[in-house]
Amino acid sequence: MPHGRELLFETKDRMRNLNFYGALALSTLSGCLWFLSVTPFDYSALAWIAAVPMFLAIERAGSFRAALFLGWWAGLVETAGGFYWLIDVMRRFADFPWVGAALVFLLFCAARAIIFLLFTAAVCAIRRRFRLPMALLGPMAMVSCELVVPQIFPCGQWISQAWNPLVIQISELTGPLGVTALLMMVNGALYDLMVNARAARYPAIAAGALLAAALIFGSVRMRQVDAVLEHAPRLKVGLVQPNFAYSATGEFSRDEVLRQLGALQEQSRRLESEGAQLLVWSEGAFPIAVPRDFSADFSPDSLAMIRRGFAVPTLIGAEMYDAAHEDAFNSALLLDRNGKVGGRYDKVRLLAFGEYIPGIEAFPWLRKLLPDGAGKFTAGAGPGAISLQGPGDLGLRLGPVICYEDILQEFLRGVGQLHPNLLVNLTSDSWFGAETEPWEHLALAVFASVELRVSMVRAVNSGVSALIDPNGRLLQKSYADDPYRNPRPADGILVSAPIVPGGHTVYTAVGNLFAYLCLAGTLILVTIALRGRRQT
Repeated sequence: MPHGRELLFETKDRMRNLNFYGALALSTLSGCLWFLSVTPFDYSALAWIAAVPMFLAIERAGSFRAALFLGWWAGLVETAGGFYWLIDVMRRFADFPWVGAALVFLLFCAARAIIFLLFTAAVCAIRRRFRLPMALLGPMAMVSCELVVPQIFPCGQWISQAWNPLVIQISELTGPLGVTALLMMVNGALYDLMVNARAARYPAIAAGALLAAALIFGSVRMRQVDAVLEHAPRLKVGLVQPNFAYSATGEFSRDEVLRQLGALQEQSRRLESEGAQLLVWSEGAFPIAVPRDFSADFSPDSLAMIRRGFAVPTLIGAEMYDAAHEDAFNSALLLDRNGKVGGRYDKVRLLAFGEYIPGIEAFPWLRKLLPDGAGKFTAGAGPGAISLQGPGDLGLRLGPVICYEDILQEFLRGVGQLHPNLLVNLTSDSWFGAETEPWEHLALAVFASVELRVSMVRAVNSGVSALIDPNGRLLQKSYADDPYRNPRPADGILVSAPIVPGGHTVYTAVGNLFAYLCLAGTLILVTIALRGRRQT
């Protein structure tokens, strides 16, 4: 039988293990609550309590190292539940074996969970020196970490409130990171009340007042914007959704090229007959690469003619090539009423490891190791605007954004400074299936309309094509299709977009100033806390 001292140590070890596993369960619960609050699950109310179990776990961890692991674990669970579709993408299109895809996916989740690792480190360091309420420290630290940690697919806690227009109106002032701050403030206040209700009553009251102020601001601004929209001119836009299964190399047979082009033209004619004043084809929809000096539509005797049987201005997604410099561009081209190219925009923010390979300029020999067509695109010069002569001689400025540029806040701020009347997003989400990623992309995109106070139309190859108004409301949407497994014929929707001058917002003027102030405050507190610890 064990002696009394051995029994005591054994009991302590068991209690320590029980405490750790209990804390691990709390961190897991937080991760689950976070991803369940996001589309396609859409239990958005859970985001207002999701961080509380993690707070309980990290503050009761047996060591700083254990706390870091618990915070990181919550982030890993949240990321895994939100990005699980990446496994299927790698298996289908990169030909990864199941085990390989799972390993790469876990690495992705582990890397993105650094947001939560840094958050935990900052909170623990500061709280051990200053007993600041979590209602203050939580939002400041999480906003800082979402700001500084790079992501391939930029996303934060704010995505959970995409379908709650009243909550997201503060994005006009702070960008979407302000929504993260609101969520973490409420989570922090609830945690403070659970731990010490008496000491937390004043911070909780302050948090409630700030939340009420944000919602009142949202209500007032939505009414003001609606009053402007009542008298705004409208542009009927036909969004063509081709539902094509694109080739990984971009090469098609002649018959397939003609079939795809014919389907685009058929839907364009239908939408024009329904009253479309502008047609938009999705990213890369035109199935033929066009030269850099392309200045007008092909002649009627050419099988490649774009506007066959319809005459309204058409914005198409196309690949352009510059043979002289061996450059390729992911572009949007506007063909005016006369078939001339009235404007061009080249995608600026290329997708890493898809459209370009980081480091390829320094190590050009890497191209020999890559599949044909991988990483071949050249970035455009910067945000652009395309002029369009609208109905009744109405002069319009279109703000084109291609693919995930519609969720990149600092890039969108540059677009807003050009004061577009309408954001036009050309996207292809075909690679990602129909269940989750297209809806997550749409949820992230609604914030752009609030940040710039301008409508957005989205023409997406296999959905979700949509109209978002300047209040961030999803007014019309199509469906999401998986053209590789459940192909549908080409389709399209007609939307009526209100035309207002965009970009006249605080966010356009100052960008992520709010987030940088949070970062400055967090760094100052961490620095003071660490210096104080060394001195003691």
